[in-house]
Amino acid sequence: MSYNNILSEYQNGITTITINRPKKLNALNTETIQELHDAFDEANNDTDTKVIILTGSGEKAFVAGADISEFADFDVNEGTKLAAQGQELLFDFVENLSTPVIAAVNGFALGGGLELAMSCHFRVASTNARMGLPETSLGVIPGYGGTQRLPQLVGKGRAMEMVMTAGMIDASQALNYGLVNHVVEQEELLPLCEKIAGKIMKNSSVAIGKAIKAINANYKDGKDGYNVEIKQFGECFGTEDFTEGTSAFLEKRKADFPGR
Repeated sequence: MSYNNILSEYQNGITTITINRPKKLNALNTETIQELHDAFDEANNDTDTKVIILTGSGEKAFVAGADISEFADFDVNEGTKLAAQGQELLFDFVENLSTPVIAAVNGFALGGGLELAMSCHFRVASTNARMGLPETSLGVIPGYGGTQRLPQLVGKGRAMEMVMTAGMIDASQALNYGLVNHVVEQEELLPLCEKIAGKIMKNSSVAIGKAIKAINANYKDGKDGYNVEIKQFGECFGTEDFTEGTSAFLEKRKADFPGR
């Protein structure tokens, strides 16, 4: 599939999706959000893809935010629809993929960019990364899940401060907050993400997908995460990966998971 605003490349079990609007600092517009949805959907349905890495083109930005020119003149109904559609099409969609998604945060991740990184399953940042939710400086609030995911990751007080001040934090502070898992020099960013992906790919993709579902359930209203865990745990016993994993352990060999 060809795209105007993103690049999608598969190699050795990893699909790397790159937001490719460097002149706009990879800002998210409607077309880019749709293309990202399509690329994630395609990678998630590709049985050869075991891990997805998301990053931005160039050295300045992961995603510097949303394309404000698209919604500057929206009314209440249009603004509500913008947030609802965006969350469903991309941000919630990414969070609930069964394929692990790693955000490789290179440079600015602001507004919708940080919200997109937070919808990924975890984040790795370069030392020049800067993150924030500046929406209140524009007279609006984060609308793509930022008010929900940020406190889940960094705690209520820190999230309140970041949203209210509309300020940025650097990579070191993001690591201290638990917003990112690792910080490395920019040239080491993708290699580290690929190294982590390699570790993930040694394990059962079926079990990982079920683990994602169980972990996410803890953060969803009306869901009992323990019951979801019990159900997903039980379902593992009916998979070929479980048979292979337990057999390999008992036979003292490395497992070769079929992914079924």
